[in-house]
Amino acid sequence: MFFALIGILIGAIIGFLLPYTYNTAYSLYISVAILACLDSVFGGIRANLEGSFSTKIFVSGFFGNSILAAFLAYIGDILGVPLYYAAIFTFGSRLFDNFASIRRILLQKKKSV
Repeated sequence: MFFALIGILIGAIIGFLLPYTYNTAYSLYISVAILACLDSVFGGIRANLEGSFSTKIFVSGFFGNSILAAFLAYIGDILGVPLYYAAIFTFGSRLFDNFASIRRILLQKKKSV
């Protein structure tokens, strides 16, 4: 857990020191991909608290979900159908489910102490 916090801190520092801008035409794809990444992060935190975390599953889910979400938004853009709503709904609901589970696990651990 310590290394994860150090990684987040280093990433935030690099993000502030080396700001990167992208074309606003890609904002839909990037926002959906970020939502998918956040879902994976919260799922990883939940799995870690449950004692079932696997690095291979986390990394494959992190990149796989983000690429799939961005691709779904791209295909929807080409077809003129807002398919990104499916990604927003799926990853958004999973994000809240994982957060609720994390909250329950932490409250139960605090209750048992």
